[in-house]
Amino acid sequence: MTDIDQQFSQAQADVAQLPERPGNLTLLRLYALFKQASIGDVQGKKPGFTDIAGKYKYEAWAALEGTPADEAKTRYVELVASLKRGEAA
Repeated sequence: MTDIDQQFSQAQADVAQLPERPGNLTLLRLYALFKQASIGDVQGKKPGFTDIAGKYKYEAWAALEGTPADEAKTRYVELVASLKRGEAA
């Protein structure tokens, strides 16, 4: 396991222990970075207009298309670290 993989795993554990729930936009960023880091580019069909949450998740993930997995992991780790410090909402 590489260093970034270990940091990514730790960040996943840390995000569950945050003192307060991040805002919806931050949650979308976390979701998209996690998916890009673990699966790669967006897959499947875009949800329809009746699935608003699914549509936003899909769009957030699709915006990261082409981002290498290690870069997405690094950005995820940095975002979780800033949340732990109380810098991002």
